Amino acid sequence: MAEATDVVLVGGGIMSATLGVLLKELEPSWEITLIERLEDVALESSNAWNNAGTGHSALCELNYAPLGANGIIDPTRALNIAEQFHVSRQFWATLVAEGKLEDNSFVNAVPHMSLVMNEDHCSYLQKRYDAFKTQKLFENMEFSTDRNKISDWAPLIMRGRDDSQPVAANFSAEGTDVDFGMLTRQMVGYLQKKGVKTEFGQHVESIKRQNDGTWEIKTSHMNKQEGLVLRTRFLFLGAGGGALTLLQKSGIPEGKGYGGFPVSGLFFRNSNPETVAQHNAKVYGQASVGAPPMSVPHLDTRNVNGQRHLMFGPYAGFRPNFLKQGSLMDLPLSIHRDNIYPMMCAGWANLPLTKYLLGELRKTKEQRFASLKDYYPEANPDDWELITAGQRVQVIKKDAKKGGVLQFGTEIVAHADGSLAALLGASPGASTAVPLMIRLMHQCFPERAQSWKCRLKELVPGYGIKLNDNSGMADEIIAYTAKILGI
Repeated sequence: MAEATDVVLVGGGIMSATLGVLLKELEPSWEITLIERLEDVALESSNAWNNAGTGHSALCELNYAPLGANGIIDPTRALNIAEQFHVSRQFWATLVAEGKLEDNSFVNAVPHMSLVMNEDHCSYLQKRYDAFKTQKLFENMEFSTDRNKISDWAPLIMRGRDDSQPVAANFSAEGTDVDFGMLTRQMVGYLQKKGVKTEFGQHVESIKRQNDGTWEIKTSHMNKQEGLVLRTRFLFLGAGGGALTLLQKSGIPEGKGYGGFPVSGLFFRNSNPETVAQHNAKVYGQASVGAPPMSVPHLDTRNVNGQRHLMFGPYAGFRPNFLKQGSLMDLPLSIHRDNIYPMMCAGWANLPLTKYLLGELRKTKEQRFASLKDYYPEANPDDWELITAGQRVQVIKKDAKKGGVLQFGTEIVAHADGSLAALLGASPGASTAVPLMIRLMHQCFPERAQSWKCRLKELVPGYGIKLNDNSGMADEIIAYTAKILGI
């Protein structure tokens, strides 16, 4: 006999946690069940060591505003990401202020920087600064080519650097570092207090539509215990890289033609207190030619479970599993008749990416460390350990003109009647979880949008308003969230 519930969330990461809290705040009477295949939440993509934890607000990520063929830099995408991150910040601040999260320790103030080397890149960064400085959300950004000034911002990146090397940097003091693992655990802890059921060690075997329009989910327990049979009115597939496989199991027509290309990553981590104390910034550079956006090199201050570290990377690689703790058969088993052509077309169109990944796979640890020394010239190899980050699955989708395209963003795929939705893709991901989940709710529950409006405005005071276009409100809201979140 199937157990009935109003909502089933598959995946114990930041997306399911965010959607669960939103729905519980907007519809307190709804019964919600969260399913996770591992033994706890936030052990895959939302784990602090499996993501960059930047708090993507486009302050330092250069790939969000490339130089156009016309020589002009368009800040539109960066502004959109910044607006989305501020929506997430407002939601987190409200949950802290209302006592629904334990504390604000999941977020820390860490300046964001962009660092470039050589004349062409310095010229680009100057143009980027000129394009950004007139925008409200970037008005506090600083730019400099002065080596002493850059050294004041982040001494490690300048110490030992060749005096003849041209360098330029942007600096934004209002940047953040977010431990999304800690945030996820706090959110799920709140959900459990509100009666949400959490089922761990459960692997979804099948997803089937019933005659009454509900969805039946059958699971098997990873430790050979008895599985679950659930029946729900709404099903969310938010299992990170595993969402594509689940979407295919659902059989909804909207999911046809979607494929995925997994990219793994490695990082160098430094936990030496003496070194860590000398660097307090997230320093992003330029991606290599042919590299995916998630492979932009960055030297980050990370605060994980209350301890400070430095991290540099990522070094992209390839493994066919869609989750870090997934199966090597994930990629081959995901290839179906409906997506093989889009995947072949996307693969052909992205041969430089394949070449880049092959090059990364051939690199030795010494070659990887040489890249770190571009950003920290005096780095000591004995202080750094190489760790494996999480898996990212880039979305491949059908395209009328090109046959198939590789997407580098995040995509919502929902059934026409709104009874099922899946989240595919990677960056900027976790940082934009709140606006993504609000958009998903409006897409799947359009008839409830009006009744939710009042509470949404309480949860996100600037909901529906572009802060960049409203200077006074931007100042008020940014100051409010900074105070509550302690940043």
